[in-house]
Amino acid sequence: MSAKNLQELLDQSGNIVELLRNSQLGAYIYPVVPAEFTNWRREVIAWQKTAVLFDQSHHMVNLFISGPDALRLLSDTGINSMANFPVDMAKQFVPVAPEGGVIGDGILFHLAEEEFVFVGRAPVADYLMFQGSRGYNVDIRLDERSPMRPYGKPVKRELWRFQIQGPLAWDVIEKVNGGPVEQLRFFRMGYMNVAGERVRTLRHGMAGAPGLELWGPYETYEKVRDAILEAGREFGLEPCGSRAYSSNTLESGWIPSPLPAIYTSEQLRPYREWLSPDSYEATNALAGSFVSDNIEDYYTNPWELGYGSFVKFDHDFIGRDALAAIDPKTQRRKVTLAWHPEDLAKLLASPADPEGPGYQFFDLPNANYGSSNFDSVVDADGNLVGLSMFTGYSANERRALSLATVNPDVPLGAEVRVIWGEPNGGTRKKTVQPHEQLAVRAIVSPAPYSKMARETYKPGWRTAASV
Repeated sequence: MSAKNLQELLDQSGNIVELLRNSQLGAYIYPVVPAEFTNWRREVIAWQKTAVLFDQSHHMVNLFISGPDALRLLSDTGINSMANFPVDMAKQFVPVAPEGGVIGDGILFHLAEEEFVFVGRAPVADYLMFQGSRGYNVDIRLDERSPMRPYGKPVKRELWRFQIQGPLAWDVIEKVNGGPVEQLRFFRMGYMNVAGERVRTLRHGMAGAPGLELWGPYETYEKVRDAILEAGREFGLEPCGSRAYSSNTLESGWIPSPLPAIYTSEQLRPYREWLSPDSYEATNALAGSFVSDNIEDYYTNPWELGYGSFVKFDHDFIGRDALAAIDPKTQRRKVTLAWHPEDLAKLLASPADPEGPGYQFFDLPNANYGSSNFDSVVDADGNLVGLSMFTGYSANERRALSLATVNPDVPLGAEVRVIWGEPNGGTRKKTVQPHEQLAVRAIVSPAPYSKMARETYKPGWRTAASV
């Protein structure tokens, strides 16, 4: 009997962890934008040396929320304070489950009075749509992420969304604008001109230097993109393909895909009954060496992901009591793990050695082989001291890096082991072939890892607590 919703699917499966670990979804894919425009190494280096154009038009949802109760809905569901959230400001928005586990995160833009848009992955958008349908006077409209289509084919989106980043980004921005552009405060919104179009902007710093996110109606996509590329040519601006895009996550220190903590809460049973059996939450591919029979062992709280500074108890919100009972000092914290070059070399050489061990494939530059990734991080005695949650290679740092959350007593500079590959030869996921595990040496390092990013980023959600 086929399941009608997520709850029925979970009831029929009998084991939530096994269901998600053997998902046939495959690795997370960035749709539409080609893998490379030049080559991914050149595109990665551009955001540190010159400038880069990120095309974020296709892989995230836009959820438009408006009406008299829009702000109340966001305040009731987010750990963030809404007491100081004026029009033309954005926030990194984080909702949690009643028990305190993070559901997801994304950027929330305050567009106008009683008008907002959330931009990010599906879990938060799904949750807001459900909660908004339960007694709030709001209008909610979903602009879905693009389907998988070749670049240049028609795609129906409401908005295009670009970022211009890198040390020469502001030179490109002012040339495009035809004159000076005010450097607003971080996460403040404004306007600029592009090819005769007045477009919205968000002051950002995704590549460790002042930059802007821009957006506008999708029908102007080609005109705006062409104008930016033309203006950026003299400054060495590179368009960034989907293959290079995720390397920025490694360098900037953002863990993008925690497992939504929605599978066990009795209070969220109506939500699971609302979610479809083919929703993101139902098909999410759980990957990695960490295995527990209890799905709650994969949940993370705000402090573990670096969002502790966002938790504000000046308002009532779902999960408030659970978070208030947590002592932040006892929680794991976000770090970067810098992999040992010799161990990375073993993984990369493995496919060319027919007589040697076969390891789980380490793809470049994004090595993740699931949607939500959990690799065990152990100490010299084999004790579990954390979880590695996003892994890849940075052409700027010339290192393999993992974003991880580790126990509070693990100091910066400590050597740990990341267990790469799944136990017992691996699961049935499409991205996995029979393999052996490898314990990879890694040094516990700050998040963000990039020296430039650590020194120039706004302190807060991207910065691991010092030890």
